[in-house]
Amino acid sequence: MDATDTTAPASRARWAVAAAFFINGFITGSWAPQIPLLLTRLEISEFVLGLLILVFGLGALTAMPFSGYLMTKRGSRPVVIGFAWIVVFALLLVVLSPNVWVAAVTMFIFGGSIGAMDVAMNANAVVVERKLSRAIMSSSHGFWSLGGFAGGGLGGIFILSFGHLPHAMFVTVAAAAMTAFALPHLIGEDKPVAHEHHHFRLPRLPTIYLVGIMALFSMIPEGAVLDWAALYLKQELGADIATAGFAFAAFSGIMALMRFLGDGVRNRFGAVTTLRVSALIAACGMLAAGLAPNPWVAIAAFAFCGLGVANMVPIAFSAAGNQPGVPSNIGMSVVTTMGYSGILVAPSGIGFVAGHVGFAPVFVTLSGFLVVVCLMAGLARHADFRAMPQTAPAE
Repeated sequence: MDATDTTAPASRARWAVAAAFFINGFITGSWAPQIPLLLTRLEISEFVLGLLILVFGLGALTAMPFSGYLMTKRGSRPVVIGFAWIVVFALLLVVLSPNVWVAAVTMFIFGGSIGAMDVAMNANAVVVERKLSRAIMSSSHGFWSLGGFAGGGLGGIFILSFGHLPHAMFVTVAAAAMTAFALPHLIGEDKPVAHEHHHFRLPRLPTIYLVGIMALFSMIPEGAVLDWAALYLKQELGADIATAGFAFAAFSGIMALMRFLGDGVRNRFGAVTTLRVSALIAACGMLAAGLAPNPWVAIAAFAFCGLGVANMVPIAFSAAGNQPGVPSNIGMSVVTTMGYSGILVAPSGIGFVAGHVGFAPVFVTLSGFLVVVCLMAGLARHADFRAMPQTAPAE
């Protein structure tokens, strides 16, 4: 078999896994402009909406380990494809929910399918990296953000023009077409083997938990923008639904661009400097969003925040996987679990607080979290020692 024969399938698989990231991000981004409408359509309070978002997060955190278990039995390829087809229809199920109880069930399915696909597509990206003998993980995460940008940006305009149900139907058809066309080109592991069972012990080294706090404080703002930025623009800054959808779209679009450039920036300036500057940029953007006098200033501020947030989590994960005295897989599991609670669970608490004080003070407070990450940036020094183990799920 010549070189072309061996590289061509892997090259197609590289774009197939990029499509998986894009689909996952596209569905997630399309959910953002639907959030304010769910509030009014079901006639629920922000607190109840926060509980529904919590259910979404619990679904994801529950399904992530199950996805890992399935991959030990079947490999990553069928798990990506299987959960992708659930993701395709999940948003439509939420939009069709007639009451809050049905919405809770569909939100659990939505979050579970998104989270399970997330883990599996990251694992499959590692398979492609091995086939190509080059890194693709950072740009794959960029495709997730690009999908979020497309979903959030087009979603508000589509809803304003045609309504929330036609929007959900369009998203479903578009995602189904991409899934059917691209994902069959995924490649699987040569020989999936079930992992041996070992007793899991939490590490005693406190540094790994501090790195986990960095990941947590980096991901809480991302979850806040995803779940609450559109509502903030609509309720407190007077934006229409189309304009409100641009908040997450701008955040994701700039974040996507920076993720495509992130490896080069980090290689040039080092992990600590990159993380410190990124955290300051993100903090300034979040602060400006909370103090914004009108929707367009807030959108620009969220975009600036996305510029900083883009590479914070990958650096934290890299530091976790390279902590001296902590096995890589245990360090990664601790930090990713802490980090993902910030994007999946913390937004429900944000909704509860915002129901009492408003979203503007919340975003101002979140800028302080990012300043803390800046001050803790020295903990990322181990991220430069060797390549990051690519086993973490996407944000």
